[in-house]
Amino acid sequence: MELRKKIDTILGTVLVIIMGGMVVNVLWQVFTRFVIGTPSSFTDELARYLMIWVGVLGAAYISGRRMHVAIDLLPTRLNKEGQVKLKIFVNIIIILFCFFALVIGGFRLVYITSILKQSSPALQIPLSVVYFVIPISGMLIIYYKISDILNKQL
Repeated sequence: MELRKKIDTILGTVLVIIMGGMVVNVLWQVFTRFVIGTPSSFTDELARYLMIWVGVLGAAYISGRRMHVAIDLLPTRLNKEGQVKLKIFVNIIIILFCFFALVIGGFRLVYITSILKQSSPALQIPLSVVYFVIPISGMLIIYYKISDILNKQL
């Protein structure tokens, strides 16, 4: 559990830094557009990429904290043993989805954008760097769900 707490702390700190960067970035965009009269060329693109990172890493963080939205219609009708089995089944489905969609699909996306040498128009950063957050988030979610199953924290 010590590793999980460290990952939670690091991930939470990274999310706070990214959100802070987004706030500064958007404020700079507003300032340059309305005060200076010439909008900054990179802020729109940077805000978009930071939003991608916040959304995808935020999903991993919320998954690890078990704070995600859930419909509990079926679990409330089951007994305690049935609820545990259902939660294990749901966690296994989440693990499989994250493995195939986020980890494998994410690495394929990173690989393809890297091979094609695609870069962002304004910032000129490789898009593979932007998309690398997808497999990272998938691996974090898988870690959290396996940890939940093994530690019986369902």
